[in-house]
Amino acid sequence: MDRPSGKNSASQYLYPPIEPFDQRILDVGDGHRVYVEQCGRQDGIPVVVLHGGPGGGCSPAMRRYFDPDYYRVILFDQRGCGRSRPHASVENNTTWHLVRDIELIRETLNIGRWNVFGGSWGATLALVYAISHPEHVSNVVLRSVFLMTGAELKWFYGGGAGAFWPDVWSRFVDLIPEDERADLIAAYSKRLFSGDRGSETRYGRAWASWENTLASIRNDGPGADSPAEFARAFARLENHYFANAGFLEEDGWIEANLDRIADVPGYIVQGRYDMICPPAGAFRLHKGWKGSTLKVVPRAGHALSEPGISAELVRITNKIRTHS
Repeated sequence: MDRPSGKNSASQYLYPPIEPFDQRILDVGDGHRVYVEQCGRQDGIPVVVLHGGPGGGCSPAMRRYFDPDYYRVILFDQRGCGRSRPHASVENNTTWHLVRDIELIRETLNIGRWNVFGGSWGATLALVYAISHPEHVSNVVLRSVFLMTGAELKWFYGGGAGAFWPDVWSRFVDLIPEDERADLIAAYSKRLFSGDRGSETRYGRAWASWENTLASIRNDGPGADSPAEFARAFARLENHYFANAGFLEEDGWIEANLDRIADVPGYIVQGRYDMICPPAGAFRLHKGWKGSTLKVVPRAGHALSEPGISAELVRITNKIRTHS
């Protein structure tokens, strides 16, 4: 993400790197301890940043989408990943646990209302949180919309995206015996939770590689393997959430509850060529959400690091800083 600035780099649109003024480990209960940091202006406009995955963790680059002279930026590693502990744990780890954690962070930091910023799975979580607690949300800024529907999971783990990336898809699928390939989420689950650390890491790297390779429009072929511990946690958490349909009550739960945030301003940024979360989801979300605007970025994929996506996100955070 933090690449040298230049004409074709996202970093040219971002604010300079900054360090947190507060870092803490918050005991959220259920045996989990969550890493939380704050940076920017201590009395500024609060914004909570929700990272992707599940299991991706937050990064220093995520601090840079907000003017530090105006914003109080809160980032945290969701249960089981990054600097939160226990690492790679799926015990007491559901969407509703994370919504509760977000509320605990807000209350602990004595924040009444805040902006919510998230991409991919972070967009899912932002929407679920806003629907659950609209009274505490000033604006929602989303990137690369994922609505946690069966159709989206089927697209990515059932061969839809694989039709565009057959070579990379083959690497992902060929690790699984033919008689298990009808349900790759279940097949990988068996291996990611086998109890054999080496096997879990091997399949975790394959799971992460399939997603990471398709994240950016700039990629063309299999990328490098993720570090072992990151890949294992990332894959276990994603698989756990996807196998359980995000722990939502019904398929299409987010869209069925958009009336709860009809009066909350929403800003949706979507890459035209997003292979992980196709733009159809962002379009449906915008059509069903009265208070939203949609910007489709041409020649952009899924990743936060796409230059066009970064430019648009910073434009939005600069816009809303004056009336949050």
